[in-house]
Amino acid sequence: MFIGEYTYSIDDKKRLAIPTKFRKSLGQKAIITKGLDNCLFLFTIKEWQKLADKLSKLPLSQADARGFARIMLIGAMDVNLDKLGRILIPDYLKKYSFLKKKVVIAGVSDRIEIWDESKWQEYKTKTEAGMGDIAERLGELGV
Repeated sequence: MFIGEYTYSIDDKKRLAIPTKFRKSLGQKAIITKGLDNCLFLFTIKEWQKLADKLSKLPLSQADARGFARIMLIGAMDVNLDKLGRILIPDYLKKYSFLKKKVVIAGVSDRIEIWDESKWQEYKTKTEAGMGDIAERLGELGV
């Protein structure tokens, strides 16, 4: 399980160090893809396979299902962790997520999210301001 929030920098060679705490669970190879809210999702191979299986079962007749599956699957790339626990962020994913030098790496249970630091702060501030309303809506869903 991935939990916690860490701030790191992307180096000049577009490499990003993954927090030591996450490396063992992640393994030597992972899948990175376009996430929601302009962040990136980083999955273990096992968790990625679970998601890919669910996406493959979505109805082809529904445009939203096709579109979501396409974005998640076509945007994905396998990445290897080097000896120092770094991954290479592809240019198209850096562009999609507006990544600059400083990034936030957040553990979100079954995945890691990678955010541009300023985009994360904006998102976090907005979401924290509405936590009461969010909690009420989730309560209606049994959470």
